Amino acid sequence: MTTPEQHNKYIAYSNIAYGSVMAAFGLLMLVFLWGTMAFPPGGPPFGILLFFSLFLVGIYSVMIVPSFIASWALLKRKKWARTASIVAAVVAASNFPIGTAVCVYTFWFLFSDQGKYFFDQNSNSNYALPPGRQTWANENWQHDQQRQRESSYQPPPAPPDWR
Repeated sequence: MTTPEQHNKYIAYSNIAYGSVMAAFGLLMLVFLWGTMAFPPGGPPFGILLFFSLFLVGIYSVMIVPSFIASWALLKRKKWARTASIVAAVVAASNFPIGTAVCVYTFWFLFSDQGKYFFDQNSNSNYALPPGRQTWANENWQHDQQRQRESSYQPPPAPPDWR
């Protein structure tokens, strides 16, 4: 049986794999786009080529960067890793089949009882205060309060005699 820690790592690794495949595909598209400049008179003008290249880099950055941020946060167990993973999964969902598989697996784990407990447990432990330490002043105050209660004790009145 797979533990929540292992699912957390698998989601991080799947985001890294998805981001790497998409980055490689984006670079391949840039190479093909710039390869059209090698064709003599039929190639596109430089301004249009530059515009499409920047557009392509922007689109692929929007699709890739959330996956790498989410995977880093998952591996480092940051408090905001769950939110980053949900955002990365939503962005990746549009890329069939790899992105959709990453999205389904991420949603399956993060919205399951195991995933909710795993991330709630990690986030709540950071907010706990350390146990308080009792100082000599507190001890003396408590001792004085107890002494006052002991010295002011009066026995209850005797019940009336009904004989």
